[in-house]
Amino acid sequence: MRSALVFSLLVLSPVSITWAASPADVAGSGSQLEIRQLQTREYDTLDREMTMRSVVATLQDLGFIIDTADLAIGTVTATRFYQHKRYQTYVMRMTVTVREKDNERIAVRVNARVQEEAVTRPETYQDFFAALDKSMFLTLHKID
Repeated sequence: MRSALVFSLLVLSPVSITWAASPADVAGSGSQLEIRQLQTREYDTLDREMTMRSVVATLQDLGFIIDTADLAIGTVTATRFYQHKRYQTYVMRMTVTVREKDNERIAVRVNARVQEEAVTRPETYQDFFAALDKSMFLTLHKID
C-alpha cells in the first residue's frame, strides 16, 4: 500500500503541476478533428467498469471533485477550482465518456473547459491520459 502511494506521488506529482493554468494558457489552436484526436484514447479492454473506476481515480488524483459518475451512460463529470495570480479563482470542468468500440476496445474521450472556454491545449489532454494510463495499469495489476 505504501509503495503504491509513494509511486503515485512520484509519478503523478509532475502531472498535477501543469493543471494550474489560467484560461489564456489553456487555449490552443487546431481543427476539430485534431482536437478530437487529442481528447480520445483507446484501450485494449472491454472492462468498462474498471475503466470508469480508473477515470474517477485519475480525476481525484489530479485534484478534481467528482460531480457525477454514471456507469450506465459511461460518463464522469468533475470540477477543479484553483487560484491564479491576484487570487483570481478559475474553474476547470472535465467530462469523460467511456464507451465500447467495435466490441474489442474501450474508447475514452475527455473534454475540458476552463470557465466557459474549451481547452484545446494538447498538453492538458496528454497529461490526463498519461495519468489515466498509470491508473489503468495499477488497477489492472491490482496494485494499491
